Amino acid sequence: MTRTVFYNLLQILFVMAFAPLYAGVLSRLKEIVQSRRGPSIVQPYRDIWKLFRKDQILSEETTWIYRLTPYLVFVLPIFVTILIPVLTDFPLAFAFMGDMLAAGFFLSLAGFFAALAAVDTGNPFGPMGASRTRMVGFLSEPVFMIVFFTVSFVAQSTIPYIVQQKWVANAGAFFSPAHILLLIAFLMLILAEGGRIPVDNPTGHFELAMIDESKGLEYSGRGAALMKWGGEMKFLVLTCVFLNVLVAPWGLAHGQPVTGVLIAFPLILFKILLFVIVLVAIESSLAKLRLFRISEFLGAAFITSVAAMVTSIFPGA
Repeated sequence: MTRTVFYNLLQILFVMAFAPLYAGVLSRLKEIVQSRRGPSIVQPYRDIWKLFRKDQILSEETTWIYRLTPYLVFVLPIFVTILIPVLTDFPLAFAFMGDMLAAGFFLSLAGFFAALAAVDTGNPFGPMGASRTRMVGFLSEPVFMIVFFTVSFVAQSTIPYIVQQKWVANAGAFFSPAHILLLIAFLMLILAEGGRIPVDNPTGHFELAMIDESKGLEYSGRGAALMKWGGEMKFLVLTCVFLNVLVAPWGLAHGQPVTGVLIAFPLILFKILLFVIVLVAIESSLAKLRLFRISEFLGAAFITSVAAMVTSIFPGA
């Protein structure tokens, strides 16, 4: 029990430490592909450190929601980290406290409070961006649910550790049409929830076009640092669910020895780097969708997830 708690702490440290690096490498590679200089891969660390050192300015008109939200955005991805396989393929201390639906609920709760905080400021750009994020959330949450229901049909469980063991043990299920459709739907969901192209442009700073970035527009100092860091951790957590549970459950530590868990660090980072290359290819090949085309993109993700569920229920159809 003590060792599994220690491994949980290692998973939390992994997500906290490498989430900014993940964002930095993705941004840097995309700039290289587009023949631009771009920032260093460690620039997200510098930004977070700089924001933590600045004073935090709070409006007298805001409520407790505005003050609490940065801490929720920062902490809730950490709750998800203890439920999913990040470094090990065997269940840890808190693995059975919640399933994949609980993980989706935690991440949605952070987005809900972030939207409320954007409205709480009274700035016209905050509510406008919050309404757009809620539109994206309203369309993406059904995809979350259908994907997890499809996983439950195929793996007979929604516990992430059990699901990834099912994919390892059953190669036929891994290469089934239902699983392929499920991967496509979840990849589209990551692009939407992570605020990536084609749904949103994370490098854009034009207030009228912001979606995901608008939620932290009014924050400064520590609040802005926590919002930025929490958003990067959420993106890494979704990637870990996609890679470690659904796509390629290799690289995870198989046994209790500490050396196996430490070896998992570079293996998981290498797997994430391969996924970064895929994201760079996607973002460099597509343009940002116009606002009213986003519903079509997420609608396609929903139809794909439904097709995956139907195919898993009626495999011979």
